[in-house]
Amino acid sequence: MTKGKFVGVALGVALAASLGACNKTETAKPVVDATKTAGTVKADMAQLVADFNAHDATKSVSQDAPDYVGMFHGQPNVRGPAGDLALTKQQVADPAAKVTVSDETVDVASAGDMAIYRATYAYGFTDPKTRKPMTEVGNWIVGYKQQPDGTMKLAWSVVSDTPAVAPSSK
Repeated sequence: MTKGKFVGVALGVALAASLGACNKTETAKPVVDATKTAGTVKADMAQLVADFNAHDATKSVSQDAPDYVGMFHGQPNVRGPAGDLALTKQQVADPAAKVTVSDETVDVASAGDMAIYRATYAYGFTDPKTRKPMTEVGNWIVGYKQQPDGTMKLAWSVVSDTPAVAPSSK
């Protein structure tokens, strides 16, 4: 091999090696434990319900993200923890206010940065017109979003009542 060809081959190898160094390998993504995240979300929602039923409005909204949006049937959207706190204070001022949930499920995004909580709810309250106890039933869907500090917070919620169950005609 001549000196010129040797230099050409050496430069080609050096160039190929330097180009290969440009291909950065992706850092391994953290493994998402969806079961753990779902458990955390369910526990947070259980605490929210317990705080609401204790008529503690401040604790009830303590899991809200700064950009929280609440969507309730027949009402304007609630924006931010302060808006949620104002509404929750009105609700818990009613001594009959109580929420129960059932059929809870949590779906966690594969990246682990979002989760959706779904449940059926029953909300007991005093009808403001008749002053009689009422129970509303419906669906509650809550979106959790991972915050910059790694915690999961409520980003949004949708409360949608369903028609009352008709008595059986037996």
